[in-house]
Amino acid sequence: MDIKDLKLLVKMITETDITEFEMESGEERIFLKRGSEPQMVQYQAAPAPVFAAAPHGAVAHSAPAAPVAAAAPADEAGERIPSPIVGTFYRAPAPDSPPFVEVGQIVEKGQVLCIVEAMKLMNEIEAEFRCKIIKICRENAEPVEYNDTLFIVEKL
Repeated sequence: MDIKDLKLLVKMITETDITEFEMESGEERIFLKRGSEPQMVQYQAAPAPVFAAAPHGAVAHSAPAAPVAAAAPADEAGERIPSPIVGTFYRAPAPDSPPFVEVGQIVEKGQVLCIVEAMKLMNEIEAEFRCKIIKICRENAEPVEYNDTLFIVEKL
């Protein structure tokens, strides 16, 4: 089962009155439960890995075994800010809101640069240091992978 199928199952649970869902297919078993106790998502395959979800529909992710580095192009000077998770890149907090940052803008440590949505959770990506935005490497609502370059910045 891939992440797309798992997302659909979680969406089905959260958008309906279903409180429990269980499915077995070959060596895979999925059990979803929601209610007053903490929710749990389990996925088991031959080696039986287990994924657990936090309350309120948050799903934990296991880190990729061998992340592929998405390096900045050779002609780009500066430091890259990579995506810490797989998800959808958003430049603004809402479709009718202005973007968090623009090219040429100076941002402070802790300032929100963008949002990466993963499994209906909006994850704010903050600047880890004071910097100037040199390039915004992703389009709004574009899917991103773990370690994809989101911004090229000049550390100040």
